[in-house]
Amino acid sequence: MSKKWLAALLVLGTCSFVAFAQRPRAIASDTPQPANAAPPPAPSTVNAKYEGGVFGYPHKKTGTLTVDENNGRLTFHDDKHKELFSIPFGSITGAYGDVHSVQPKAATVISNVPTIFALPAHLVKTKVRYLTVQYDDPDSKVAGTTSFRLDNQQLLESVLYSVAMKAGLSKRGEVYVRKKD
Repeated sequence: MSKKWLAALLVLGTCSFVAFAQRPRAIASDTPQPANAAPPPAPSTVNAKYEGGVFGYPHKKTGTLTVDENNGRLTFHDDKHKELFSIPFGSITGAYGDVHSVQPKAATVISNVPTIFALPAHLVKTKVRYLTVQYDDPDSKVAGTTSFRLDNQQLLESVLYSVAMKAGLSKRGEVYVRKKD
């Protein structure tokens, strides 16, 4: 009879531990950020790397991206401060921020050399942030998608919000789009 009682107590004890482990957890009472909070204002000029996409400018270039409110356009200048191209705000049909996880060139080289360091080099990744802009220019009848590589996430969010508000785009999920008439 004592073995049955011992077995019953053991089963009851095991069930109580399982039940205790399954209880709901308390959530920390941090003040949540509102979903529609505007990011801090973007500087009018930011360092960016043009990744291609504009007709007539196929090569990647490092320079500055300027939100030109006075002339109503987004301009890209090369490192010599020469304006390469501009996209009028009225031509922008969509914009979004994108983050890719890529392997740096040095890690790619090391991972292809047959050494002991090849395996850890496969695990090295960095995050790259892009401002992607879709445009449709009615004057030149040219449409396309271009992207600019920016330094950090906060800068990406503020430039994206600034461009979207100046171009009159509406937020739809994580992207900004121009509504059809």
